Amino acid sequence: QVQLVESGGGLVQPGGSLRLSCVASGRIFSIYPMGWYRQVSGKQRELVATITSGGTRNYADSVKGRFTISRENAKNSVYLQMNSLKPEDTAVYYCNLSPAGMNYWGKGTLVSISS
Repeated sequence: QVQLVESGGGLVQPGGSLRLSCVASGRIFSIYPMGWYRQVSGKQRELVATITSGGTRNYADSVKGRFTISRENAKNSVYLQMNSLKPEDTAVYYCNLSPAGMNYWGKGTLVSISS
């Protein structure tokens, strides 16, 4: 009964910022890795950033130095702070939870970068 709900997407100009949030319900997942992925129509879903329960972070090369992933285990939440946004960041962003070989996904939130 795990459910992930993303929020915070929207339309911003190049160079702007957005903060995405994901809140999980159904069970405690604080010991499992979480992450953010994004997908454009006609393209494969790609990894943006991941974070372990201990706070170890990994980022796609395309977002290093601009995006920051974080989590608050007590709130069952994970966040993605996105700065210096570029048009190529436009995509639907999905929250991911991956406990013990399984994957759970949110329904996504749209991020659109346009002048």
